[in-house]
Amino acid sequence: MNEKEYAAELRKKYIANPPEGMTSDDFKTMSDDDLLDMEYFINEDVFSDIDDFEEGFYIF
Repeated sequence: MNEKEYAAELRKKYIANPPEGMTSDDFKTMSDDDLLDMEYFINEDVFSDIDDFEEGFYIF
């Protein structure tokens, strides 16, 4: 999936169920880049866990 397809999928998701403080119209007029940036910051903790992962062998 490329960025344009992902942005279109996110737009549909947020138009159907906008986060608190935003409206469906906000997402209809938002650029793809702004939408992808917003998604990153909303889920920053999820993405940061992926970024911090280092390959290797771990013993727990």
